Amino acid sequence: MIPMQQALIEKAGVSFNQEGMRSAREKTWEAVRRIAASIKSGMLEEDAYELSRKILEEMGSSKNWHRPWVRFGSNTLKPYGVLSQRGTRLGETDIFFIDIGPVWNGFEGDAGATFVTGDDPDMRRCLADARRIYDAVKDRWEMKRESGQALYVFAQEETRRRGWELNLAGAGGHRLSDFPHALHYKGKLSGVDFAPSPYVWVLEIQIRHPERPFGAFYEDLLF
Repeated sequence: MIPMQQALIEKAGVSFNQEGMRSAREKTWEAVRRIAASIKSGMLEEDAYELSRKILEEMGSSKNWHRPWVRFGSNTLKPYGVLSQRGTRLGETDIFFIDIGPVWNGFEGDAGATFVTGDDPDMRRCLADARRIYDAVKDRWEMKRESGQALYVFAQEETRRRGWELNLAGAGGHRLSDFPHALHYKGKLSGVDFAPSPYVWVLEIQIRHPERPFGAFYEDLLF
């Protein structure tokens, strides 16, 4: 196999800097928290999507490098880019996740997290384990500096060990930079054969229950 050219894949624009990426990350997570706090049981997913767009605009996002995704219930099984089943309403005991990609002052943010309503133990454990798997993979990256491919092999092992299934179809990690990163690389982190550098990659974890129709999602910048 011919090694990938890491410098070309991780290339960014002339305005790129780590402080800009840190600031974008912090504001993106603030937006996730605001959106989550505004979502209530009984709400239609389509209305939550419109709410997320409004909050991002009010916070000053100049544009979105990807549309906001708000997934309720069984729609949490959908991979990135696949439209949800319309008319899905959030139940009193339910699960949902938020995945946003706003641009702040020319820098791309990307963050995703899962939330629950009610007290279903499987849903709460799924939510928690998505974050735990993310943390375990990030710790491995920090300690071993393994390739993106190896990190997702480890993610698969961690997911199975906890009794879930990993969805790599739509959540294999990706580049991030000053807008737009797609000029440099559109592929997945799970496909690269080198250790990802900090501040230019997002680690994504999407898991699902092996039998029940729901899953959980968590993503954040590697730094």
